[in-house]
Amino acid sequence: MKIGILTSGGDCPGLNAVIRGAVLKGIAIHGHEFVGFLDGWRGVVEGDIIDIPRTMVRGIAKQGGTILGTSRTNPFENGGGPEVIKAHMDRLGIDAIIAIGGEGTLAAAKRLTDAGLKIVGVPKTVDNDLDATDYTFGFDTAVQIATEAIDRLRTTGESHHRCMIAEVMGRHVGWIALHAGMAAGAHAILIPEQKVSIEQITEWVNEAHARGRAPLVVVAEGFVPEHMESPHSERGLDTFGRPRLGGIADQLAPELEARTGIETRATILGHIQRGGVPSAFDRVLATRLGMAAIDSVVEGFWGTMVALKGTDIQHVAFEEALGQLKTVPQNRYDEAAVLFG
Repeated sequence: MKIGILTSGGDCPGLNAVIRGAVLKGIAIHGHEFVGFLDGWRGVVEGDIIDIPRTMVRGIAKQGGTILGTSRTNPFENGGGPEVIKAHMDRLGIDAIIAIGGEGTLAAAKRLTDAGLKIVGVPKTVDNDLDATDYTFGFDTAVQIATEAIDRLRTTGESHHRCMIAEVMGRHVGWIALHAGMAAGAHAILIPEQKVSIEQITEWVNEAHARGRAPLVVVAEGFVPEHMESPHSERGLDTFGRPRLGGIADQLAPELEARTGIETRATILGHIQRGGVPSAFDRVLATRLGMAAIDSVVEGFWGTMVALKGTDIQHVAFEEALGQLKTVPQNRYDEAAVLFG
């Protein structure tokens, strides 16, 4: 069997480990042949591929990014669609596709599977927002990177007696903010799932400052303060029609400084959370998911993705992952809020 692999959407640590796990198991156990679609769905729509021999995946589990490249191409636009993709697959002799990506990628994979294409998915997102899987690879690394950066902000904040605001990724969920904030000992953690007033944030900052601390606030990019209706977005929409978030820390900093009288600085961590080498946890998880994706192909589990449930890898339908976002539950936020102020 000839299998095509693609990585689509935002990159994250662990993508190469998935590719390696799939290729090594596919060749060693089943004698499969592999090709890679370049730059995500763009390569699928245009039939742009490279061969992936075993030698190509040597030692790549520890590499960040993706050896195949990625993009935010919508496979149903710019001359795409199931008929075009099927024609390319037939021409190139490709029997099935392993699509590695997040919500947008898997939603597109579902539509293409519904149209008759043979596709299985591997969930990828630093945001950890895909339902039906306990964790996605890339999340653990993003949390470690964010925590280290916030630790550095804390030392400079303490030196200057400043309030420091660190904005992290996460889109419409607060998993990165919650975990990195707890790990770094933040005095306030602001996430999309919880609307908080500027007065409450001010109170937390003042309480920390009154104890002689340099207040530390961790905010998710999708956080919506009580006085706002939607997340801060000034960069338009992506190719799937979703708002590009970011910048809420810059909105909060002058407001908090005016209310508290404490010099306040905002730092947006941005893309550094997606770069660099994956953590050991993410390397292992990504490798296991890649190997399990081969099982999905062999068994013909089209329209499914592999998922982590506890410590086991399972196969779940795309619908289970795409029905709703996996948000931070109230009890997890309440647990963290005990430490605020």
